[in-house]
Amino acid sequence: MENWLQQFIEFLPTGIAYLSSLFLVCFLESLPIVGLLIPGSTLVVLAGFLVLVGKCTFSLVATLAIAGGLLGDLFSFWLGYYYGSKFLKMRGFQRHRNLVHRSERFFVDHGGKSIFFARFLGPIRGITPFIAGLSSFPGKSFCGYALVSSILWGICYPGIGYLGGSSWHQAQSLTAKFGLIIFGLLLITILNVWIRRNFKKAKIDTEDQ
Repeated sequence: MENWLQQFIEFLPTGIAYLSSLFLVCFLESLPIVGLLIPGSTLVVLAGFLVLVGKCTFSLVATLAIAGGLLGDLFSFWLGYYYGSKFLKMRGFQRHRNLVHRSERFFVDHGGKSIFFARFLGPIRGITPFIAGLSSFPGKSFCGYALVSSILWGICYPGIGYLGGSSWHQAQSLTAKFGLIIFGLLLITILNVWIRRNFKKAKIDTEDQ
């Protein structure tokens, strides 16, 4: 095991403090703007890796990751729904206007699917649920997408660290490969939306002639 990693493990809290910290990381990473400051996915992969050295159990790590991510998404949605317009005027949001606009565009283009994919796209992870709430997206539909994506994220990311075995570099390599898979699925989704829109437009143009 790398020396820096061994030293890092020694500084980690134990017991309830460690479990609370893991939950808090997953929760905070799902919040708008705040999530930009926390490398939650990397820390969750690391938590899965640390299971191999006796730091908690995999089932508990996955449960905390799922719960933290889901509750963070729900809270972000709630903030957007009730206080979205006020938050957008705050300095933190003004400083990241381009990110907010990109998230809005992503949400408009893909609707509910954007909530699922945003969970795996770091920069817009916390912003997209907020935009969904601001846009008055149906709460039940949001909960469904958020639940599925949180379960997948909460199992796969600790699982990547766990499957990395004794090498942190191997865990990082698996993370990158999983990211490519998600990116590929996103490209397929975008392509599908583009084809459907153009087909619909061509059909309307044909009917108008």
